[in-house]
Amino acid sequence: MSSTSALPLTAPTHPRPQAHARARHPAFRPTPLTARFRGDLTTEQWWWSPELFELHGIPSGSVEPTVGLLLAHVHGDDRPALQEALREAATTAAPFTREYRVLRLDGRPITALLVCEPETDAAGAVTALTGLVVDVTAGRSQAPADDQLRQLETEVEQLRSAMASRAAIEQAKGILMLLMSCGDQVAFDLLAHISSHTHRKVRDVAVSIIESASGRTPLPDDVRDILHDACPPGRAAV
Repeated sequence: MSSTSALPLTAPTHPRPQAHARARHPAFRPTPLTARFRGDLTTEQWWWSPELFELHGIPSGSVEPTVGLLLAHVHGDDRPALQEALREAATTAAPFTREYRVLRLDGRPITALLVCEPETDAAGAVTALTGLVVDVTAGRSQAPADDQLRQLETEVEQLRSAMASRAAIEQAKGILMLLMSCGDQVAFDLLAHISSHTHRKVRDVAVSIIESASGRTPLPDDVRDILHDACPPGRAAV
């Protein structure tokens, strides 16, 4: 199955809300609404977090999430660029960031920032698109253009850093699950335990485990000692 088969050529028709139905803008949130998504290109199954349904004004779980549904709620002037970026990511594994206007069901216009990071298999083929969508309406409506640009750059860097940390932690958990013959939660608890006892960030512990497993660099002695004590008999630390 082609990795781009899950991306439709056009968004499904979606009625635009009438002006009289527009709701008054509610009070700004103390922190931006941050949502997550993941699209499996091999099965064409998409997952949205409850926050992504909320961002679109759709009751959580009331409809099946698809890339077509996402595009149907994108302003017509912004849709082609976002659709092309999704196609490019699914084809070349190129990550991207796009700001666009969202057409909510209640008619309230908002601005969103989408950060997409493709997932690949061992051969480099794109298997999934995963990422974040953040409601940045409040910041855009009040800041001057130069401030908006700096704010956008900061937000993108923070989001990419968060996603990179998450990816490293998930990879290290997988290594520990194989090494320890344990489940997901036990692997994460072990990462947290090592972090607490070595005074390292969880992401830094994860990266050191990944680097050691790949043969690039040895484990720090304190991390190795904890893993050695935790390993079942007959198994070596990473």
